[in-house]
Amino acid sequence: MIISVINHTAGQVSDEELQNAIRAINRQIREDYEPYWHIGGELRLEGKSGAKPSKQNLSDMRGDAVLYFWNEVDVDDALGYHDANNRGIPYGFVFTELAKQLGENWSVTLSHEALEMVGDSEVNLLVQGPHPAEPSRAVFHWYEMCDAVQAETYEIDGVAVSNFVLPLYFTGGDEIGGRNDFLGRTYKGKTLRSFGVNPGGYVGFFDPEKGDHDTFTTKGDSVAARRLKLKSRMNGARRGIRYQRYACWPSQPARKGR
Repeated sequence: MIISVINHTAGQVSDEELQNAIRAINRQIREDYEPYWHIGGELRLEGKSGAKPSKQNLSDMRGDAVLYFWNEVDVDDALGYHDANNRGIPYGFVFTELAKQLGENWSVTLSHEALEMVGDSEVNLLVQGPHPAEPSRAVFHWYEMCDAVQAETYEIDGVAVSNFVLPLYFTGGDEIGGRNDFLGRTYKGKTLRSFGVNPGGYVGFFDPEKGDHDTFTTKGDSVAARRLKLKSRMNGARRGIRYQRYACWPSQPARKGR
């Protein structure tokens, strides 16, 4: 999968700086991500054809998908917004201004969006798992690679990139010796559990009982709450297409006694 990256920051981020980040993220995909997920991709910086990108006519795209790199939040206050246009071509945005509001380097946002684009380019995958707050009932978790660990980063060649979950994360139960995320950081002596969240992270899911989508953060996690609040306005982002795509699912009758 070739992902074209188009620099629309009007010189605030130079092509040289962006190339440096792309080189590190391509290493991340090739050396860290692909050995676990067995799917890969490559970012490639391309020239822009106009002053602003067009969602309906992606003339800038010269690969399989496109990520636009922009300064000001222009599309529903989205952080690294990723959607698919009417032709089904995956595309997304990384906004440097919103990355600043979240207190993270734009390279982390670019890494986050790139990994999730490689993992679910059409934003149409869900995985059945336990409800984060009510484990006794099942919901359908968004197939997102970075959200649960979105506050965790590491460096490749001096470039900050995002942590990501591993395949075992989307499986039920604990497996001896298994790992659920790349960095494997411990909090209060415990690592990330399947379908769980680390500090600063959140998960999204479709609740068939309610017939709607929802998100979950750990109670009292102010960092996660702030990040989610900033990202909650992203009607055109990855979460937005999920809301649109599954809004027509029939809800199940409410359980008695609940």
